[in-house]
Amino acid sequence: MKKLLWKGGALLAPVPPVMVTCGTIEKPNVLTIAWTGILNTIPPKTYISVRPERYSYPMIKKTGEFVINLTTKELVRAADLCGVKSGADCDKLKLAELKLEKSSIVTAPMLDNSPVSIECRVCDIIPLGSHDMFIADIVAVNVSEALVDSAGKLNLDKCGLIAYSHGEYFSLGEKLGTFGFSVRKKPLRKKRANKKA
Repeated sequence: MKKLLWKGGALLAPVPPVMVTCGTIEKPNVLTIAWTGILNTIPPKTYISVRPERYSYPMIKKTGEFVINLTTKELVRAADLCGVKSGADCDKLKLAELKLEKSSIVTAPMLDNSPVSIECRVCDIIPLGSHDMFIADIVAVNVSEALVDSAGKLNLDKCGLIAYSHGEYFSLGEKLGTFGFSVRKKPLRKKRANKKA
């Protein structure tokens, strides 16, 4: 495959366009962030990268808490709106018709509209240039009951998650495999017994 050489840039894709809630239930805000991910498993750690000039930045820095709310097809317009509007100029939650609920551990509220809300407590802030990275411990995960089957298995494929790629939103499509499927042994097929006519 022939490739063109470009200078270094932020072109990793796709990324999750999550809706981050911060502040308090009395004075909340929400912003859409694509620069997020998992940093560690044990203990569970995540991050969000936020520009210091964003309205939510001082809220997160002051409280040291935020909630990452996963975004679905139904929330894509709200996610886009919360990424282009500022909480300094309008009530984004009202404008996007989003509902809040109290989180289980952190003071930042979570989105009632989101099927998965991840409560986070900041443990470090790293200035990187255009953005500061808030590294956080994941202290609680709130999951919609509708996504958990009778065996207790989480079925995220049922909630219609979306991805963001180079300025565009995409709905996640068909499942192509599961972790480790490339090396998993295939089940042996039962040999058919030869039947005599």
